[in-house]
Amino acid sequence: MLDVIVIVLILVALVNSNATMAKAFGLPHKYELHLHYLLFYHLFFSIFFTWYILNFGGDSQGYWRFGMQQVLIRGDETWFSYFGDGTTFILWLCYIPSQLMGLSYLTGNILFGFLGFMGIRYLFVLVATLFPTNHSVLNIPLFPTVFYFLNLHFWSAGVGKDAICFWGIAWFLFAIQNYRQRWWQAAIAIFFVYMARPHMGQALISGAGLAILFGSEVKFGYKVALGGLAAVGALFLLPSTLDALRLEDLSIESMESLAGSKVGNLSSTHTGSRIDLSSYPWPLKLFTYMFRPLFVDAHNVVSFLSSFENALYLWLSFFIYRNWTPEAIRDMPLFIKAGMITFIPVTLAFMNSLSNLGIVMRMKNMTMIYFLLFCFFLIAYNKHLRQLRVLEKMKYYQKREEIIRKKEIVRGE
Repeated sequence: MLDVIVIVLILVALVNSNATMAKAFGLPHKYELHLHYLLFYHLFFSIFFTWYILNFGGDSQGYWRFGMQQVLIRGDETWFSYFGDGTTFILWLCYIPSQLMGLSYLTGNILFGFLGFMGIRYLFVLVATLFPTNHSVLNIPLFPTVFYFLNLHFWSAGVGKDAICFWGIAWFLFAIQNYRQRWWQAAIAIFFVYMARPHMGQALISGAGLAILFGSEVKFGYKVALGGLAAVGALFLLPSTLDALRLEDLSIESMESLAGSKVGNLSSTHTGSRIDLSSYPWPLKLFTYMFRPLFVDAHNVVSFLSSFENALYLWLSFFIYRNWTPEAIRDMPLFIKAGMITFIPVTLAFMNSLSNLGIVMRMKNMTMIYFLLFCFFLIAYNKHLRQLRVLEKMKYYQKREEIIRKKEIVRGE
């Protein structure tokens, strides 16, 4: 009974907050409806995620049921005895609803899934308000279609680090887009991302710092203050990040050693959709991380449906060169700049260490959406400029015709 009460209360709160955010950002009614659709769509994926993990296994059950054998608690077990980064932080988050309230694993997935939906909602609102126009592929509009992608929902719909990181990154980027009013939200968001995955928190705060320094929308005074704060934060977090990754420094040799060990661990025969990453050249590693699995790689329904998404990523990437202009980069929203700057080092790190397509789909879910929105914005921006040029030409010829008509009237008189 308690499970039902908790789920219904939070569901009602999210429906109401959808309407509130839509009104606050001036979204049309159809987009408010899409937020409601996305909420229940995401709820379905939390239920599906539960079925999937119960049948095929995963760390998610261990987090909720406290069966993570690598976490040893010495002395009395309390809530704060689990506080720490990585796995212990997720256990710390689960302690009250799981151990004290006794909520079911399904309820846990729904609760984490609600956080994942909030991350999707932040991005939805930013795109709806900041993109100059829409774009269609095969007569299907990219917005809001991209927000119904399977991987965007599946990996952020259950108990684990993925939902926390996806939500935290989206919240952080939403906050820095209006940094004057929402700086405190950015601080809370980076805390959750860093505690769940220290290396992601490190990449995110560094990416935001670079985006602020090189962005044109931030005034010089704010640029110095925020850029300096990001630099100090990145340096402050560096020792604990290295400790979490078990590295002595961030040298090329250390990163290659870490990547090599991960490739070995993820290339064993029990990992299913494994690939021999060690034999791939650098460009093929990048292609594998960003655009596979494609249809020829599909080994189950999830990977087959993911192939459609990856095909779209690949298709949109072909438009980068044609639509890339200094003006488009200059006018690009800050959240996409920061997301892309974060995406690049994370991609370079993961493409050398993930040799299982299932794990690739899971890990790239945190940042791949920003690559898609980067491509989408470039296309939409240049499409908008072409529309403006057409309107200017129409106004020019209309004015010219009016002048000719006036001259003809004068001559007739």
